[in-house]
Amino acid sequence: MKKVLFYRRGALGDTLLTFPVLEVLKKEGYHITAIGNTDYFKIAKYAGWIDEMYSDFYPQILNRHYDKKIIFSKADGIPPFPSKRIWIVDYYFEVLKLKKDFSSILPLKGSLNTSLKNKAVLHPGSGSPKKIPDFSLFERIENFLKLKGFEVVYLVGEADEWIKKHKKNIWECLDPLEIALALKSCRLFVGVDSGISHLACYLGINSFVFFGPSDPIVWKPLGTNYHLISLNLKCSPCFPNTCSNPQCLNPQALFEKFLQYFNL
Repeated sequence: MKKVLFYRRGALGDTLLTFPVLEVLKKEGYHITAIGNTDYFKIAKYAGWIDEMYSDFYPQILNRHYDKKIIFSKADGIPPFPSKRIWIVDYYFEVLKLKKDFSSILPLKGSLNTSLKNKAVLHPGSGSPKKIPDFSLFERIENFLKLKGFEVVYLVGEADEWIKKHKKNIWECLDPLEIALALKSCRLFVGVDSGISHLACYLGINSFVFFGPSDPIVWKPLGTNYHLISLNLKCSPCFPNTCSNPQCLNPQALFEKFLQYFNL
């Protein structure tokens, strides 16, 4: 059997955007050893797209024979980010010269017994505070969705302890695979540019995702049933060099755009 070593470190969203590469390599018959964040890669293992996963370059792994090594690294390997404004998934396939034959939706069955079943899930958090609009945006969305008959739950992940100060209607989970299986059964998702939002879109959930200073061209999620909401200001995108008063995250303007997309 052909063997490939695949290395890509990064946050949840970064890692999910590499999954199409893993899927295609698996279709080509490779035994895949992945190195990176194993909490994230276990979603790909659950989907059947990797065989082994490790958190670092252990000698016993590196000393094996591989037919192919794919290492995304600034220091030694393929640059992890494109030099031009193209979708990063397209960049991966361009630089690796692979055929784009991957699933638009992450093939997970989901959990039938979960607190998120048929709920509207709100996730106002992100690993970077620069991407987070004022919380009043999500309070307005919550009130709007309740008037529409939705039961609303806030998802609290590893970077979202602060949400507990604002809300009691929360579901807390730190395991990305468990979150994926639970999200699969929700009715609707609303979030900002974050790993959890990428996961929701990739799962095929009806999702609404706010992009402020970050670039939706490069970092758009996988999936087919989502809406990216951006104010499309002339100064955007600017992440990570954001200003002190980012108008791209204006809660009133973003809420009005959300209503437009919701009523399409």
